[in-house]
Amino acid sequence: MHEAPRSDVTQILIELNRAGPGDPAVSARLYEVVYDEMRRIAGRLMRGERPGHTLQPTALVHEAYIRLVDQTRVEWQDRVHFYAVAARIMRRILVDHARRRARLKRGGAKERVTWDEALGLGHDPSHETLALDDALTRLSKLDPRMERIVELRVFAGMTVRETAHALGVSDRTVNSDWMVAKQWLTYELAS
Repeated sequence: MHEAPRSDVTQILIELNRAGPGDPAVSARLYEVVYDEMRRIAGRLMRGERPGHTLQPTALVHEAYIRLVDQTRVEWQDRVHFYAVAARIMRRILVDHARRRARLKRGGAKERVTWDEALGLGHDPSHETLALDDALTRLSKLDPRMERIVELRVFAGMTVRETAHALGVSDRTVNSDWMVAKQWLTYELAS
């Protein structure tokens, strides 16, 4: 599969708006043209996860796509809007997965532990996923636009221009907010 031209994605999204969520023909066409880009986004998100993660990029794409096409409250604007929502949904799926894993670790199921982990020397990226999500939640309360910029730049892999377009602001605003948000997150995640 390959990424369709931007106008094709937008055109199919317009058709999906008209047909309503769950239209199998339009949904199938949309899936064909967005799969590769969604797989790329999922791959980027999964690179930060622990080795042996039970959720694979393909499964993440499938779960996210099901949630995307079932959206009843979204009036799709264009391709950038679609991928922004896709990245947010994938992030939510990974955070929910990390929370379930953390619950299980706290006694929901027995798990084999290495000596390094028992001594607190292990490295668990699911904790990083939760810490980042918590920090982004705090950032959204301080400045929702900055949180969206981080989400679009980091999770959706959007350029400054695409992010500016998605948010209806200038490239300069995105660059400025992006710099401040990175510094803020660096401080928050270090403490």
